[in-house]
Amino acid sequence: MITPEHRNRISTPTSMPSPAPVIAGDVLLGLTRMPKSLPPKLLYDAEGSALFEKITCLPEYYPTRTEASILMTHADDICGRLGPDVSVSELGAGTATKTRILLRSLLRQQCSVNYFPLDVSDAALQLAKDEVEREMGAVNVHPQIGDFEDLGFLKLQPSPRLVLYIGSSIGNLEHGEAIALLRNVAQHLSSGDQLLLGVDLVKDANVMHAAYNDSAGITASFNKNLLVRINRELGGQFEPDSFNHVSFWNHKASRMELHLESMRPQSVRVDALDTTLQFYQGERIHTENSYKYTVERLKDLLQRGGFEVEHTWTDPHCWFAVSLGMII
Repeated sequence: MITPEHRNRISTPTSMPSPAPVIAGDVLLGLTRMPKSLPPKLLYDAEGSALFEKITCLPEYYPTRTEASILMTHADDICGRLGPDVSVSELGAGTATKTRILLRSLLRQQCSVNYFPLDVSDAALQLAKDEVEREMGAVNVHPQIGDFEDLGFLKLQPSPRLVLYIGSSIGNLEHGEAIALLRNVAQHLSSGDQLLLGVDLVKDANVMHAAYNDSAGITASFNKNLLVRINRELGGQFEPDSFNHVSFWNHKASRMELHLESMRPQSVRVDALDTTLQFYQGERIHTENSYKYTVERLKDLLQRGGFEVEHTWTDPHCWFAVSLGMII
């Protein structure tokens, strides 16, 4: 039996294929540390992004529909607070479903919009471009493939600029990381440019638990797809069904946590890493956090990130918040 003290007895990589697969470094680092963890961005390959879109439509998953209701109710108010002929960028845009609510409202006050969606999924970006331009011919979509490490594309746009970071994706980041990301965004903007940030708020734990443990098992498939991706891209030999999807509310840290838990002692070979990983029964891979905020913490986050809060909108139950900030 593989015990906790044996978990770091892995074969040492002797060589790395050239060129190494894009995700190789993150996977090697994450699965050879103690405890094991992987960055949440790895969840969003083409299949993962498609599964997440299904999650957003589930009855238990309140964040998407709650944020959408805020945007639908307040879109004209939000857009009325923006500068003239504003260009729009979006971090982690996905298929831009909710963004279209704002774009439609924005077109009521300016003739056209240049929209720059950033995402790691090329498939999601292409779908967003096709659908947005089909629905709104006056929106010019300029897809940006990548993660948040390179935000240079923001400087290519004239002011005034609006950056969208909705969907509570900032909840995947540790507090210090979230502040650093906002400061990075602010450094690429100018006085008068704005940020619209969406965050999930603290609420009844049962509501949050259900959202990440849906009865249809879509979230479990989304989580396990990370192992499928490692198998496909790195020559991994994971058996996804030998891992359980585990998600729970961590009250002390104010976050929902996602893990993959090994159901038995097992050894898993990953060819591209020239490594065999050992798992003991019950060992977990930490795959994602989703931090939940209060309105007060949201204001503090924006200010620490370099933005002055102009206004914050919530739903009637105060389950979600959307806040508009301007460069200080």
